[in-house]
Amino acid sequence: MRKLGLVGGMSWVSTRMYYDRINRLIQRDGMKHGRPMASAPMLIESLDFCELYGLREDEDWNRASSVLCESAKRLESAGAEALIIGANSMHKLYDDVAAAVDIPIIHIAECVGKAMKAAGCTSAALIGTRNVMTESFYRQRLVAHGIDLLPPNMGNVEKLNEIIYDQLMVGKASRDAERALRTIIRNKEQEGAKAIVLACTELDLVVDVDANILPVFDSTRSHCEAAANWILGQDDVG
Repeated sequence: MRKLGLVGGMSWVSTRMYYDRINRLIQRDGMKHGRPMASAPMLIESLDFCELYGLREDEDWNRASSVLCESAKRLESAGAEALIIGANSMHKLYDDVAAAVDIPIIHIAECVGKAMKAAGCTSAALIGTRNVMTESFYRQRLVAHGIDLLPPNMGNVEKLNEIIYDQLMVGKASRDAERALRTIIRNKEQEGAKAIVLACTELDLVVDVDANILPVFDSTRSHCEAAANWILGQDDVG
């Protein structure tokens, strides 16, 4: 198996999800081949999210870019053969980080776009943090896979941002948050969405991915599946 590096800590909740899911996928493959104790060769650098959260100004993003680039370099030096960044919003800095290292980085939105294209999905609503929902760096990746995305509702944007940062990223999953997400998804269906993209790694704490009124494409699941396939040598980045 190939060794994967994870830039994590954004939040620790999502990093825990990544480690758990990738290892479960590796173990499932191992059980098929008589290796039930198989686990993923991984290097994880968990960053201090206090330095990287609520970024607004260009100066803040430039500082965050330096933090992520240095983390990626350390993981590469430690022996990682490919990287993943365990946060949707931080993929705004993907190009900077990719330029800082000589190993490939598996892009989360590319994983989602491929999964949606394979499922024949062409229309969806994107829900996540403010910058993921309103800026082009994530949306354009999905559009390139033939996905028509509904425009963001700014009321939803602020509500989701509050739920994600104030609750989910510190490990809280309230009934009020679950109800709010059900309402948002129901409204998106009424607006014409044929699917939902969960473009925040913690959102499946309050969204039932497998039992919803619309098909749900969970970015964390797609990213972890791509990572596990890469570890197993079943797929290459790109």
